[in-house]
Amino acid sequence: EWIKGMPYYGATCGRFANRIKNGQFSIDGKHYQLPINNEPNSLHGGPEGFSNQPFDTDGVRIENGKQSIELSYLSVDGEEGYPGNLQFKVVFTLTDENELALDYFATTDKTTHINIASHTFFNLAGEQSPTILDHELMVNASRYTPYDQYNIPTGEIAEVENTPMDFRTPHTIGERIDADFEQLKFGKGYDHNWVLDNAPNELGLASVLTHQASGRVMEIYTTQPGIQVYTANWHDGTDKGKSMVYPFRSAVCLETQHFPDSPNKPQFPSTLLKPGEEYRHSVIHVFKTQ
Repeated sequence: EWIKGMPYYGATCGRFANRIKNGQFSIDGKHYQLPINNEPNSLHGGPEGFSNQPFDTDGVRIENGKQSIELSYLSVDGEEGYPGNLQFKVVFTLTDENELALDYFATTDKTTHINIASHTFFNLAGEQSPTILDHELMVNASRYTPYDQYNIPTGEIAEVENTPMDFRTPHTIGERIDADFEQLKFGKGYDHNWVLDNAPNELGLASVLTHQASGRVMEIYTTQPGIQVYTANWHDGTDKGKSMVYPFRSAVCLETQHFPDSPNKPQFPSTLLKPGEEYRHSVIHVFKTQ
């Protein structure tokens, strides 16, 4: 079902998660054109991005109270328009402390752009719940990147204060999602990148999601500079997983990432990876009850 077009349920998105304007960027004066799969942009690495590729694995490892699996993939030079042979791997680790850790690594033989994100949908009330609007959300961010009508950052980094984008203290997702605010109209709700207040490249708290009725809590820690909050605004009940259908705003994605369209926004943290360098990114999901 995933290969046939599931809408990124649990996907590892790459080479570049989120959108690149017009599917274009330049490196050292050379122009690159990517496939357009989210008109007029390239989304999540293109139609044959990482989420539609089979990965290699040696199977599950169990040691020191941790269960892990390493998945690897060689993205060849020119695949989906990106330069360089990119050797990629991701390690998923489940601990006895109810943590799910994702660690990403990549190297390249040509300078390229890379931005990996996990596109998992969450609903802490359980799969039968039809809404995410009753969940409380905290995002550790004083700023966000406003979008144009095509969900591409304008380049501005704006303050969240006095806007519906302010989740520095917890709010239910549904409290302000339909506010008369231009950014929310562009995405039919929340589908935006927040600029985390953490120190660069250090593992820090990004977000806390809480479902008060069940007492379930998920904390997210990351080394990435941003987090995309997407409230399934384009689901309409026709998207199917297992035997379930998922209606409008029935789940939320909390995708730790670099900022969208970073290859064309030099003011954003760089997503360039050069030969001899290693891309590394970690995100930890901590599950608790209260």
